[in-house]
Amino acid sequence: MSNTPLPPDSPTPRLAGRFTRTAEALMAACLGVMAVAVFVNVVLRYGFGSGVVASEELSRLLFVWMVFIGAAAAYPAGEHMAFTSLAGLLARRPLAFALLSALIRLLVIAACAMLAWGAWQQVVVGLGSHSVVLGYSAALLPLPAFLCAMAIGVMAFIELIQRKPLDLGHGAEVE
Repeated sequence: MSNTPLPPDSPTPRLAGRFTRTAEALMAACLGVMAVAVFVNVVLRYGFGSGVVASEELSRLLFVWMVFIGAAAAYPAGEHMAFTSLAGLLARRPLAFALLSALIRLLVIAACAMLAWGAWQQVVVGLGSHSVVLGYSAALLPLPAFLCAMAIGVMAFIELIQRKPLDLGHGAEVE
């Protein structure tokens, strides 16, 4: 198994960078709409004795989407929690480190498959009901979990195929 990093001009880093920028823009949009909706609701409620009923429901929906978009965007950056003590010990043994990297990627893919399966079941259940205030399909709440699991699973599969070694570059954060 090769531990050579991909050249920066290969399509994978460019695609990951584009994915991250898009995810950050979507998260910023969600956060911006949430902030405006909650601010307007607070001003109306305390200033004028009325409020926008849809504000809470919209904020809840956008928060769920923002969290799962952020989780998917954190994966290619290596920002998910990692317990790298064992991997750090095996870093000087290329074959063992490569096998551990592959095993971890397979476990990530399996966890993503289970999350995607469960989230998809919830999407199907939610297709038959709608939110109380805004009337959007209840399938929109578990949908970001499904999409996040699919995105992370695909990224882990690509890393597995490319035989990309685990990133142990977090230095002081190693557990």
